[in-house]
Amino acid sequence: MIKKFAACVAEYKKDTILSPVFVTCEVIMEVIIPFLMAKLIDNGINVGNMSVVWKLGIVLIVCALVSLIFGALAGRSAAIASSGFAKNLRKKMYYGVQDFSFSNVDKFSTASLITRLTTDITNVQNAFQMIIRIAVRSPVMLIFALIMAFAINPKLALIFLAIIPFLGGGLIFIAYFVHPTFERVFRTYDKLNNVVQENLRGIRVVKSYVREEHEKEKFFNISNTIFKDFSYAEKILAFNSPLMQFAMYTCMLLISWFGAKLIVGSAMTEGDLVSMFTYTMQILMSLMMLSMVFVIIIISRASAERIVQVLDEKSDLANPENPVKSVKNGAVCFKNVNFSYAKDAKKLCLSDIDLDIQSGETVGILGSTGSSKTSLVQLIPRLYDVSAGAVTVGGVDVRDYDIESLRQEVAMVLQKNILFTGTIKENLRWGKADANDEEMTRACKMAQADGFIRNFPNGYDTLLEEGGSNLSGGQKQRLCIARALLKNPKILILDDSTSAVDTNTDALIRKTFREEIPDMTKFIITQRISSIEDADKIIVMDGGKINSIGTHAQLLRENPIYQEVYTSQTKGGK
Repeated sequence: MIKKFAACVAEYKKDTILSPVFVTCEVIMEVIIPFLMAKLIDNGINVGNMSVVWKLGIVLIVCALVSLIFGALAGRSAAIASSGFAKNLRKKMYYGVQDFSFSNVDKFSTASLITRLTTDITNVQNAFQMIIRIAVRSPVMLIFALIMAFAINPKLALIFLAIIPFLGGGLIFIAYFVHPTFERVFRTYDKLNNVVQENLRGIRVVKSYVREEHEKEKFFNISNTIFKDFSYAEKILAFNSPLMQFAMYTCMLLISWFGAKLIVGSAMTEGDLVSMFTYTMQILMSLMMLSMVFVIIIISRASAERIVQVLDEKSDLANPENPVKSVKNGAVCFKNVNFSYAKDAKKLCLSDIDLDIQSGETVGILGSTGSSKTSLVQLIPRLYDVSAGAVTVGGVDVRDYDIESLRQEVAMVLQKNILFTGTIKENLRWGKADANDEEMTRACKMAQADGFIRNFPNGYDTLLEEGGSNLSGGQKQRLCIARALLKNPKILILDDSTSAVDTNTDALIRKTFREEIPDMTKFIITQRISSIEDADKIIVMDGGKINSIGTHAQLLRENPIYQEVYTSQTKGGK
């Protein structure tokens, strides 16, 4: 864990090192001040020597100013170092997540990853700043102040050594009970984020079903769980302050008692006693600050462990040693393919899949909900790896390709149409970053999107709101198809991507596909037979297996499932 975090310091090593150096210099000045104060009292004020008072007074002012300067420099360096550390850590995590496969993301959940990238990193950042500043200042102050206290009066200084084990035992007790609670709290934060995300994404559904009260109750229950856990943890942490206060005032009373006796017996001067009080405050404040650092580290430890889990996670999809970087054509072949999301041979989503698709063919995929239609096509761009068998594209096993090169040649329009905040042009250029206006217009015409885009006042420069919420479902689908076409891939996969489009527009899109991109292999997943009746092959899926393959006419004659769907969509609709 330490090595992984240390690597994120990177270019901020200078500030990370300078902060403790400045802190040490600040502490040295602060420790010298009480010593000079004792000299000023004993050799100046008590004997009436104004020359000594002036000299030592000026030195004291200089020491205070130098201490102030070093303190400011230490704070600045610590702020830069901790912010830079958090920036690098967040970058490392985010870049790592970009390389995750779908199964890796499923393992953590989106809400959990967001919590780790925000709340958890903030906790670790705060701990890092405390460590390079307060965690250095406190021990250095403690050591120097103890040295000076022993130099003044070794017997009185023993009081400090007696109180330290008492404090240490109390802090260990606090840590033992608090850490598991914070681990539980951050897991609950994941659930809270998930509830908020679902609510905001589905706010229209929530309002249309008048489920606001239900959502409020869900949020309250999870929020209340966090409140209870935090309250429990804070109650235990609250023992920290009275523990420190007890130690501080006990030391002050004991030093006052014994110090007064030593002064009466002429074994100690008034100046030494004043210095001893100051060193007492410095020692006990150092211990108090250490306990604060201790608390922060307890809180951040749970966050650090969660961050390391993400950093340690390796994508289960990786490039081979010498990957193939060009895809010959759009031919696709499934050879004895089995697939399970759970990596469990007993829980297969797909089994015994044998399929041979020639480059340029149009393939329709039909089946009931849960028949694993989407799972089938997700194996083509290697979003998941097969559990057994092989999937080849252009005659090469997809596991032998460079992943990026393979995915550049496979365009996939998913069931959930995702558009990003920005203009229509910016969204289209996800398909091709350097696409010009002519290329974008052509892709949109093929997807039957050009017409409605030009009806907007700003045309292709129209700003889309988050998720494309200012577009209809059919408009979003057509834009996503246009974006995919702009890639000019060898394989195009449409996963129920025209479900919100009227049948006439759907027919126009299919007609354009036949005329404009005849060499592109096209997979069309749909529940609408009219969308695939002119396909070269139609695959009927049932229970994770291929039930039948054929043309529209063949399946209509021979396949009961296809006949039933066809009947329900034609005669059943009258």
